[in-house]
Amino acid sequence: MKKIVCFGGGNVIPKLILEELKKHPVEITSITSMVDSGGSTGQLREDFNVLPPGDIRRHLLALSEAPEWKKELFKFRFGREEFDGGHKGHNFANIFIAGLEHTLKDYEKVLEIVHKFLEVKGKCLPATIEKTHVCAKLENEDEIIGEDEIDVPKKHNPDLKIKEIYLKPEVNAYPKILEVIEEADLIVFGPGDLYSSILPCFLPKGVKESFQKSNAIKLFICPAMTKLGETHNFSVLDFVEEIENYIGCELNHVIFNNFIPDEKRIKDYQKEEPQLIDIVNFEGIKMSGKFIGKNLLVEEGSIVYNPKKIVGELLKLQN
Repeated sequence: MKKIVCFGGGNVIPKLILEELKKHPVEITSITSMVDSGGSTGQLREDFNVLPPGDIRRHLLALSEAPEWKKELFKFRFGREEFDGGHKGHNFANIFIAGLEHTLKDYEKVLEIVHKFLEVKGKCLPATIEKTHVCAKLENEDEIIGEDEIDVPKKHNPDLKIKEIYLKPEVNAYPKILEVIEEADLIVFGPGDLYSSILPCFLPKGVKESFQKSNAIKLFICPAMTKLGETHNFSVLDFVEEIENYIGCELNHVIFNNFIPDEKRIKDYQKEEPQLIDIVNFEGIKMSGKFIGKNLLVEEGSIVYNPKKIVGELLKLQN
């Protein structure tokens, strides 16, 4: 059975890749960065000094084969308390995972319990089990601290480009992810927010070196649209350059959307997602074994990828 490892944050990867991929006979490991700092997750981190539960619980739910009541329980949200960014109430799963960690003081045991409860197909692993925050240095040398501020700029000028990101404090990779990287047949990066979701996965010590040792096919799925504060004016090649810089080796394949929706559809979607700026520029790219351009979008409405199209492309490459 082919081993596929997926890297990314908690919003895009679970619905786009994991839910669809688990329908196929492959061995799945999903890995998330553990730097989330907003909403319910951020409040639990601050109150109880725990690892961020928000992103990994989305991965767990996406790969869950448990009865529907368990999934609904994990999605249930308590209360009306409003946190920074307008998030309201604590999610049951966040409380459950944070409570287990606070009580057991053993994150590996937490993972074991939650995987068993949700009857997870595959594994959902943290990039690190040491506590840290992602920071960004802007082009004017200012420092931004925290995933939440990088994700949705509230205190800094979003027109300033990000020069680099790093962790404070520096932390080691969770040893189990180094093993799955080196044993993988296919490693998938993205899509998702570049500096707040994808790249932070690669920052713990040891991750870059494992990519360099791995013989796996390394695939990047480029986001469909650029984002204010992170990737405004980025082209497909800009995304690729940053990914390759942080993983320390060359990608084997890059899948990108080469369909441009009509202007009305773009503007309607921007009303829902005002942080998204424009379709990622793909001009000048020559189709090759490395660059694969397709219409990856759903047929109408939101400018999001079609999971069946994306997973179909992944399965072609892993054969």
